[in-house]
Amino acid sequence: MVEIIQYQPFGPKKGIAVVKVLKEYLVVGIADENISLLTKPDPADVDEAIKKSGVNSTEPGGKKQQTIKELIKGKFFCVFALLPIAYCLLPDLSFAAAAQPPAGGGILGLTTPLELLLFLTLLSILPAILVMTTCFTRIVVVLGFLRQALGTPQVPPTQVIIGLALFITLFVMSPVVDKIYTDAYQPYTKKQINAEEALNRAGVPLKEFMLKQTREKDLALFLKMSKAERPATPMDLSLRVVIPAFAIGELKKAFEIGFLIFLPFLVIDMVVASVLLSMGMMMLPPIMVSMPFKLLLFVLVDGWQLLIGSLVGGFR
Repeated sequence: MVEIIQYQPFGPKKGIAVVKVLKEYLVVGIADENISLLTKPDPADVDEAIKKSGVNSTEPGGKKQQTIKELIKGKFFCVFALLPIAYCLLPDLSFAAAAQPPAGGGILGLTTPLELLLFLTLLSILPAILVMTTCFTRIVVVLGFLRQALGTPQVPPTQVIIGLALFITLFVMSPVVDKIYTDAYQPYTKKQINAEEALNRAGVPLKEFMLKQTREKDLALFLKMSKAERPATPMDLSLRVVIPAFAIGELKKAFEIGFLIFLPFLVIDMVVASVLLSMGMMMLPPIMVSMPFKLLLFVLVDGWQLLIGSLVGGFR
């Protein structure tokens, strides 16, 4: 059996009620369609308060005539005195909202929601960071040129090319990652440095790697467009100058390697086309005849070892 002993509204569809369930009394908060338990008072205290107020809980219509002032006596005073304050501080949807962590105690001294926003933003641009600051660009472009030169646009599949390029990138970048782990991550986890210092230390080996693969004319181009002062050393350059200069340098080198890959296969295509033309087989596509010879040539010279070895060696 459930009885509503007292209900005190605080706004539209919001209020506090004292409810009797069997022999127990409950103080609940009501907000829209949510009901939350606030406290469980002693039944003896509630019965005593009801007797003193002279309330008859079985009046016709089920309406209670006692007021909230008659009920909040003794041990109830503290609870009901704090309820309006709780109503103002807690969210509209629920009286039992979880406690919020203190602000200003996280990484870089930012509040937790702002840190979460920054983390999600960083997570969304992580693929771009991987592509633009590592050797991934050169490797995946060269593998794409190889697939076109062989005349097999669907073999190897794109997933295989991306996976191979990714693991080769991890292999090439492993010294850089190890240095970042040793110089930045470990001191940060041991509370020896703060997050800002850890980020600065992590950027040093990455910048060194990019500068080794970047041409001076590319750096000068972006330094001129940024209208920044020329630094004393390349390591003093900003990442907003180094990263795009490194990216276009990687594309240039990838195109040069692609040109060298195309040359032997282009010779095979021309020879096959000339033979077919001399035999009067003009309706037969040369690609159908030349592709087996291209694959045979690539396998005989151990093309994968030559290509991957040259790509990795270019970063050492």
